Amino acid sequence: MHPENYHFTKEHEWINLEGDKGTVGITDYAQKQLGDIVFVELPSEGDTVQKGKPFGVVESVKSVSDLYAPLTGRVARVNTRLTDEPELVNQDPYGEGWLIVVEVTDPAEAEGLMSLAEYESLTGKS
Repeated sequence: MHPENYHFTKEHEWINLEGDKGTVGITDYAQKQLGDIVFVELPSEGDTVQKGKPFGVVESVKSVSDLYAPLTGRVARVNTRLTDEPELVNQDPYGEGWLIVVEVTDPAEAEGLMSLAEYESLTGKS
């Protein structure tokens, strides 16, 4: 189940905003479409990410896909566990499989993201 308070992108990323920080990951729908994830490439702490621009790559047995930043900001934390355990993205996409934490520079950008209901409408899931 998708967490109710998260925001979603049409590229299937989510962000959970808490103040000026947001935890970012890919949706359950996305991880199911990708299949078994075997590698995750993420930015370094201190890097800047820009809304709508690629910030990393997720590689599965099926394909390689870019990861897109839901909001602009500075990378405060990186889930280094994914280096050795990329399967966490499949097993727990909204929990242990998170990707990065961003210090958001413009929280107003979140207004352009989808709610849970809008995302489920996009993917045909409810």
